[in-house]
Amino acid sequence: MLASAAKPMTNSSQIANADAVLTSIRQIVRRISEHSKAMSQDLGLTIPQMLCLRAIGQLEGGQNGEITVALVAAEVQLSAATVSRIIDRLVRADLVTRERGLKDRRRVCLALTVKGLERYQTLPAPLQERFVARFESLPANERDAIVKTLHHIVELMDASELDAAPILAPGTDVKGEYPGNS
Repeated sequence: MLASAAKPMTNSSQIANADAVLTSIRQIVRRISEHSKAMSQDLGLTIPQMLCLRAIGQLEGGQNGEITVALVAAEVQLSAATVSRIIDRLVRADLVTRERGLKDRRRVCLALTVKGLERYQTLPAPLQERFVARFESLPANERDAIVKTLHHIVELMDASELDAAPILAPGTDVKGEYPGNS
């Protein structure tokens, strides 16, 4: 008689727990999607564009030096190449200018246009900022447990190797922003 691989018995409680986890993941994905769509419709900007515009506005307000793509990239935690493509779109929308640096003409510096400043001043808080504020208000042991559990879920879904920035935007290839956008 051949020994067969033993299959673990699954009971309704285990299935219900797995379903609850998957439902929660789906709720998170849907919330991100709905928020992103609403922001894009209301602002005419993608979430990555909004974050870059916000970063430039904040850097202009608090910095005496020149604002470069690399500086914005560090602020929004995306690659300089990705941010450069996002900035291209903001320049085309007349929200940002690119100019040669005053100190070093080889450097390209960014600034908000008048239209960009107006838009910056009315930007709503991104979903991730609200999440971070709420998350940070939790006790440290709860925050640690959430992080550990989410890392485990990432492993269970074979997503450990995926590169991701802390930007809540669905269906986004942040490198190219949204499919079909140019």
